[in-house]
Amino acid sequence: MANFELKMPKLGESITEATITKWLKNVGDTIELDDAILEIATDKVDSEIPSPVEGVLKEQLFKEGDVVDVDTVIALIAMEGEGEEKEEKEEKEDKEEAADKEEDDGKEKDEDKGEDTGEEEKPAETSAEKEAPSGKVLEGSRGESGRFYSPLVRNIAREEKIPAEELEKIPGSGQDNRLTKSDLMEYIKNREAAPKAAEADRDESGKPAGKPAPAAKKPAVQAGEGDEIIEMGRMRKLIAEHMVMSEDTSVHITLFLEADLTKLVNWRNKQKKVLENRDGEKLTFTPIFIEAIAKALKDFPMVNVSVDGDRIIKRKNINVGMAAALPDGNLIVPVIQNADHKSLLGLAKEVNDLAARARQNKLKPDEIQGGTFTLTNFGTFGVTLGTPIIYQPQVAILGVGLIQKKPVVVETPEGDSIAIRYMIDLSLGCDHRVVDGALGGMFLRRVADYLEDFDTSQNI
Repeated sequence: MANFELKMPKLGESITEATITKWLKNVGDTIELDDAILEIATDKVDSEIPSPVEGVLKEQLFKEGDVVDVDTVIALIAMEGEGEEKEEKEEKEDKEEAADKEEDDGKEKDEDKGEDTGEEEKPAETSAEKEAPSGKVLEGSRGESGRFYSPLVRNIAREEKIPAEELEKIPGSGQDNRLTKSDLMEYIKNREAAPKAAEADRDESGKPAGKPAPAAKKPAVQAGEGDEIIEMGRMRKLIAEHMVMSEDTSVHITLFLEADLTKLVNWRNKQKKVLENRDGEKLTFTPIFIEAIAKALKDFPMVNVSVDGDRIIKRKNINVGMAAALPDGNLIVPVIQNADHKSLLGLAKEVNDLAARARQNKLKPDEIQGGTFTLTNFGTFGVTLGTPIIYQPQVAILGVGLIQKKPVVVETPEGDSIAIRYMIDLSLGCDHRVVDGALGGMFLRRVADYLEDFDTSQNI
């Protein structure tokens, strides 16, 4: 039988590794074309890996919980084919060649012993031993403690001359204390900064300078009697880490504005029945919000940017993410790619599809990447106002609250009057490093204008 090498697929531009969470097929199981063989998880999304061939699962090269780089062979599938005899022949030839080589090497060693002058030759140092300052370098995928290290982490440790003993002491944020690339890079950054900090702590004469008071430590949290302890799941940990990182990265400001959606609400109430009867699709407010955002981003492209150090990256595409709540209470952000190029009907269908598959955990990795701006809808949960946290590496996020009837002063040529109107609170979270109050305010006002001046003569 010929063996097919199943590799960890490329899961997106920024994803270099994935965790094997569950094998769906065992060794010896028959596999049909497109059968799901295993489940994997990245820091973006969980997904299944289908088989591109038919055959029998011959070998699983990694265990559940292992972290594997993309393009790495993770399983062997034995396929029926004409290559069996050829494979056996090649294997036999390889064994014979190896045996002949071993015999020749043995003869050469015997000859060397006969010519030995009595001096003991020192074994050559390996390149890894030369690089490591002390101790053994990490060999294999697991350390002495049994902790798993991905090939990427091992390569970085080798390049940075970090011995196995030191590597074992670095705290990991991954599953089962796994050391991630981010953990290691942060450790290396602090490691390099330590000597500089020590030098900075000395005055001009070289004597230790006075140090500022240490920062206040976080208070210890103790569980009381009767308290329930709930371990965070993998996704909740990632969300928490991203939120803390976003607050540490961006200078957050939030701008607020109230908009009158009366015309829009009345139009939507009529059109939603038409769309559901004709296409079986729901017409929510989300695609309408996304359409207004995409138009405003075209008007103010400096909100559709990212920050890289001292550089501002102005994005060519307008890709709007929409925060979606999952049944377990977590959030995920599928992305509408090139939202400015799509009709309202196209946006409505794509929003419905992504939201449904998000709830079923069937999103593809590419469908939650590349966002340049995010929409989050507090109103879904009956909330009127909120201060959203920016989804990095974006620089702005729009929160929309509950649409509710309010008494409002309406200005007319005949005079002012009080009327019942459908009102909504909009909140724009901005990165004040690049989005000042003027730019953020004009952008938010433009979004509101597109919603208030919505073309109610159109049919969907």
